[in-house]
Amino acid sequence: MRTLVFDTHSYDRAFLDAANAGRHLLEYTTAQLDAQTAALARGFDAVCLFVNDRADAAAMAALAAGGVRTIVQRSTGYNNLDLEAAARHGIACFRVRDYSPHAVAEFAVALLQTLNRKTHRAYNRTREHNFRLAGLLGRDLHGQTVGVVGTGRIGAIFARIMHGFGCLILAHDVRPHPDVQALGVRYVPLDALLAESDIVSLHVPLVPATHHLLDAAALSRCRRGVTIVNTSRGKLIDTEALIGALQSGHVGGVALDVYEEEEGKFFRDLSDQVLDDEVLARLMTFPNVLLTSHQAFFTHEAMTTIAGTTIANLDAAAAGAPSPNRLAPG
Repeated sequence: MRTLVFDTHSYDRAFLDAANAGRHLLEYTTAQLDAQTAALARGFDAVCLFVNDRADAAAMAALAAGGVRTIVQRSTGYNNLDLEAAARHGIACFRVRDYSPHAVAEFAVALLQTLNRKTHRAYNRTREHNFRLAGLLGRDLHGQTVGVVGTGRIGAIFARIMHGFGCLILAHDVRPHPDVQALGVRYVPLDALLAESDIVSLHVPLVPATHHLLDAAALSRCRRGVTIVNTSRGKLIDTEALIGALQSGHVGGVALDVYEEEEGKFFRDLSDQVLDDEVLARLMTFPNVLLTSHQAFFTHEAMTTIAGTTIANLDAAAAGAPSPNRLAPG
């Protein structure tokens, strides 16, 4: 299948080319998909998208008009796809159901420990020959209460890691995970989890019910001084409300690998530009905020699986074969 890969970086091309081995004609663009850039895909059979490509109704119509009949999403999340519009235009959509849940869970722990023990600040200090410890005081994780919101593959692994630290684990999910229950984890309503947890880590997908899951009201129900970790989707947190909770001291620290308005910023080098996002700029002024650029998934193992599954999805689409990775509206 002739496929245009949107939002391409050098690492995407390397892994996709290795997985493809000449089976499909892959062409690459650094442009992100939207209703305007969809014209670039005219004459292609398929497009390959990432999380910040916007395949809304207008983009779907433009893709269909140009002959595209398949979308392969090279991620697990697909909130950027209008599946109803895709169905109307006869576009089959696929995703990567699973790649390396360990990659994201382990990175969530890395963020938490970096923020807690301030290793990022210590690193910068010692490079300037400043070896003082003032301002670097952390806390033992052992004995703290960790609330895990969402115990799918990633959340379950995160819970197991934190259990290994000797933490008390609370969990919230519509479907309790038997492996998590086997650890002795107690499932509780979200309000109870927020009220009782020293640390809250988010591992749920972005759907209408989870948009701004942590809004001003939810943040106010958190234990004062709570640490929040988000390696899932930025829009799970109301950033304006989070800034208010940081300013008041109600939230003690935040480690974010995602941001609700990251489109057009993350995965880009903007070091020679003025940041045109006042909310993000304010967020980054807090010393107790740690922000990374949506890299939790980014391991060799995960990228290999993502590329392999993406090519397998193109194979299935070309053959008209059934696939567990095909998405349906609703």
